[in-house]
Amino acid sequence: MSTEKDLVDHLDQVNTVVTEYLKGNDPTVISKELDIPRTRVVQLINEWKVMASANDAIRARAKEALVGADTHYTKLITKAYEVIDESSLTSNLSAKTAGIKLVMDIESKRIDMLQKAGLLENKELAEEMVEIERRQEVLVGILRDIASSHPEVRDIIMQRLSAIAKEGEVITVVHDVQ
Repeated sequence: MSTEKDLVDHLDQVNTVVTEYLKGNDPTVISKELDIPRTRVVQLINEWKVMASANDAIRARAKEALVGADTHYTKLITKAYEVIDESSLTSNLSAKTAGIKLVMDIESKRIDMLQKAGLLENKELAEEMVEIERRQEVLVGILRDIASSHPEVRDIIMQRLSAIAKEGEVITVVHDVQ
């Protein structure tokens, strides 16, 4: 009976670790949060990957969980766009900038989660990345327009954009003098 209890405890630990992993946490963060040695966390994640790939029921459950998480991300993105729209109506440019950054961060986390779960093939990942880059270009364009129209927030926008820019990427905002 002890071996059955040990198995249940082991599977509970695998489940706890994998839950954190699918949230987008890396093994180091999971190790600190759950107070489990990092090597053990990596071992449990690898064990789960093998079990999940070999078991149709587990794969189906994992896909259901991922669909739920993906739906959750979609709702969060919708709410972030509502914040952006509201901040546009109230001319709260810093809230709008924060909302735009939030959308980009949420999209990035979602892609990371799906990629870690192995649900995105290279083609799908490439298509998703192109779409994210397109959205980012639109959002950066919006910020450029705001910076041009409102020079009082130009420096704030530039600081925030530079914080998320790729290394070596140059972002230019043209200021119209009226």
